[in-house]
Amino acid sequence: MRVAIPRETFAGERRVAATPDTVGRLKKLGYEVSIETGAGLEAGFDDAMYTEAGATVVDSADALYAEAGVVAKVRAPSDEELAKLQKGTVLIAMLWPLQNEDRVAKYAEAGLTAIALDRIPRISRAQKMDVLSSMANIAGYRAVIEATALLPRFMGGQITAAGKTPPARVLVIGAGVAGLAAVGAARSLGAEVFAFDTRAAVKEQVQSLGAKFLEVKIEESGDGGGGYAKVMSKEFIDAEMALFRQHAPRTDIVITTALIPGRPAPKLWLEDMVELQPQGGVVVDLAAQQGGNCDLTKVDEVIVHNGVSIVGYTDLVSRLPAHASQFFSRNVVHLLSDMGGGEDFKVDLEDEVVRGATCVYEGEVLPPPPPPEPSPPRPQVETAPIAPPPKTEVALPANARMGVAGVAAFLAILIGVFAPDEFIQHFTVFVLSCFIGWQVVWSVTPALHTPLMSVTNAVSGIIVVGGILQAGANREATATWLAAVAILFASINIAGGFLVTERMLAMFRKEA
Repeated sequence: MRVAIPRETFAGERRVAATPDTVGRLKKLGYEVSIETGAGLEAGFDDAMYTEAGATVVDSADALYAEAGVVAKVRAPSDEELAKLQKGTVLIAMLWPLQNEDRVAKYAEAGLTAIALDRIPRISRAQKMDVLSSMANIAGYRAVIEATALLPRFMGGQITAAGKTPPARVLVIGAGVAGLAAVGAARSLGAEVFAFDTRAAVKEQVQSLGAKFLEVKIEESGDGGGGYAKVMSKEFIDAEMALFRQHAPRTDIVITTALIPGRPAPKLWLEDMVELQPQGGVVVDLAAQQGGNCDLTKVDEVIVHNGVSIVGYTDLVSRLPAHASQFFSRNVVHLLSDMGGGEDFKVDLEDEVVRGATCVYEGEVLPPPPPPEPSPPRPQVETAPIAPPPKTEVALPANARMGVAGVAAFLAILIGVFAPDEFIQHFTVFVLSCFIGWQVVWSVTPALHTPLMSVTNAVSGIIVVGGILQAGANREATATWLAAVAILFASINIAGGFLVTERMLAMFRKEA
């Protein structure tokens, strides 16, 4: 099976559906790969790199499409490109079939099998093919970069001899993949970040990135399934709008990412909110292509209203073409791998992922598949609580305790009267060390005893050094032998500590 990679013709599109790295992966899967000359130039990949990876560089799109079994693209084909596709070709691209039903009909008329990458089901097995998530991650990061370039202030707080400045305040509306990427990027630049989402489940994710999660007082779940939000009630929306108006006067940057499948983007940042923002503020609307979350957004334009810049770019991902192409092409490779490889390639409509993405099969328009069934919850097995074993304490009889205390007191008196001063100093340090060591070990939970033992390598190293100094000080034989014993046991502890540490670290290493 031959996979063809044409040059993207959509205005401003700089990505390419295969990189030299993924060409090599496709070759290992048994595919032959052809690429149109110059297809990867704007992403930083020249023809020589593709040739070295094993691809055939074709001079014209006509020749490329004529021999293709599979055509992989980023954007949907134009009418001119569609006319060049051969009947029976498998087209893989971001087709947006629900929003472009007329285009889907044209794919059927051309006798194609059309697989929409934007319709890959959001299930665990398909995460490696999820183009929307990989591209949204880039869009969220780039949105922060664009906002930073327009903001006439520092993102992070600054302290200088001339005075100090507070950090910029950033509000991210929608904490999906793009929103979380924006939160992470803004926090890394030092901004004070707030995030809002109708899904309470993302609160911990937002907070784990160092941002503050905004909530309304109305309890209503906004989870629409598949990682998307749903349409909320009027009461919730009113409370949401009031919350945004409350924060608008102190918000320098607003990044909106809210989308609802099959519907225009909801209006969340209204004109009066823009007018409440500080002068020089920025709004980056990642939903611009679907109508925008901001009242004032204009597609592919930057407008200024009341001193606030509103960014409506739809090519944010293409502004990072090298990494965007890498992510996109790896998603395509994973899909082609699951479809059988070059020798056993098959569009298997029994496969949940393939069926979910296929909108046209051999010239026939397919109805949208039913949503994937959620995994059944694990049965809860009620088990009786296990009572902890009773603590048994061995208590010495009163006479024995008195005897032990008397012997200890007698020995202390003997040492104080007859021992030399140097011995008393060392013995005092020894007793205190035993007491502190006992307190440290018994105060630490048993789960941390292994890391604690590893940390004692440093203490054992000090003992080895002290033992060496004592053994070489030309003292009496007893001191020399005791120093040698200390060196031996401390060395054993060091070696064992390192072995335990190595085994512990191996549990967290990923296989190459």
